[in-house]
Amino acid sequence: MVTVMDYETYFENALDGLRAEGRYRVFAELERRAGRFPEALCHGESGRRPVTVWCSNDYLSMGQHPVVIAAMHRALDECGAGAGGTRNIAGTNHHHVMLERELADLHGKEAALLFTSGYVSNWAALGTLASKLPGCIVLSDALNHASMIEGIRHSRAERHIFSHNDPEDLNRKLAALDPDAPKLVAFESVYSMDGDIAPIAELCDVAEAHGAMTYLDEVHAVGLYGPRGGGVAEREGVMDRLTVIEGTLGKAFGVLGGYIAGSGALCDFVRSFASGFIFTTALPPAVAAGAIASIQYLKTSDVERLRQRDRVARVRRRLDSAGIPHLPNPSHIVPVMVGGAVRCKRISDLLMERFAIYVQPINYPTVARGTERLRLTPSPLHSDTDIDHLIAALTEIWTELGLERRAAA
Repeated sequence: MVTVMDYETYFENALDGLRAEGRYRVFAELERRAGRFPEALCHGESGRRPVTVWCSNDYLSMGQHPVVIAAMHRALDECGAGAGGTRNIAGTNHHHVMLERELADLHGKEAALLFTSGYVSNWAALGTLASKLPGCIVLSDALNHASMIEGIRHSRAERHIFSHNDPEDLNRKLAALDPDAPKLVAFESVYSMDGDIAPIAELCDVAEAHGAMTYLDEVHAVGLYGPRGGGVAEREGVMDRLTVIEGTLGKAFGVLGGYIAGSGALCDFVRSFASGFIFTTALPPAVAAGAIASIQYLKTSDVERLRQRDRVARVRRRLDSAGIPHLPNPSHIVPVMVGGAVRCKRISDLLMERFAIYVQPINYPTVARGTERLRLTPSPLHSDTDIDHLIAALTEIWTELGLERRAAA
């Protein structure tokens, strides 16, 4: 007699385990309001109510910008809703081609290749490069994003993990490898949870000394750093030293999609061999048009970047004054450190229920156990009143829950 597994019970038990640990994710059902960011409407059992969003990856509020919205309206009227197919079969729209040219120009590269998301661009590009280069060995930063890790795993290439942001450890690991083997060093510029920034030039020094290619994920930096929004590599004048620069259109540029930029031959190689590019429907033309408008605008406007930096600095000063522990870093990401998944979710729930402030709790596996946090992302449109309200709410909750504070700065 065949014993059939009780699948539903297994699913429920696994979910109950997440709930017991405080790691079960509950999505806030938000209705973004064009022109009113960071305000959104949150749908709940009692209807809709306005909340202030403090954890959006729309870092510069470009998803609300009139230039972007107007470009999308025009493309929607001209081209319709969808792309009509994969890029290989009827789905390459003029807007896709123009977007790839804008991205290549942004990063000072010969070419760029567009994907449906930043996750897919990492998975497809790293997976293709590492699997197709004979005997390729990948050196990956210990804190690389899941999309990079999955792409490297998918390639089945030999891989080695070097200590986070550590050129010396990278050098030791490269020195121990076959000097004639193809090698690829993969790392990020801004790490999204701690907000620290990689020593790009030093990592390039090591990679070049060992004849290795470099792959830089600038997802949390494009639009935000550099005189034209080309990322940390542009700010530091090292874009030309990187083999591949990968980025997203779904964060600071405010739309959707991912991409790589590199030599013409490399981008054509990935285009020709990456299943994640070949077998998926292309982005809607209106999305591509919105991305073009956003990139072009941020290539010339520094207003949003400067305003965001002011907001970030103000939030950090106010957190220090209130003694609320946060992780110092040189980026735009402000991690308020809590520790403990249950406690972190409790704070998030209280912020939403009592103060109409939405900040999603961040826990394992996104961050290590014991380092759970609230990840704040101040935008150019957060007002002084918004910041005062946030700090007052956190101060009240910290007192109510008896949480440890730092000495007020």
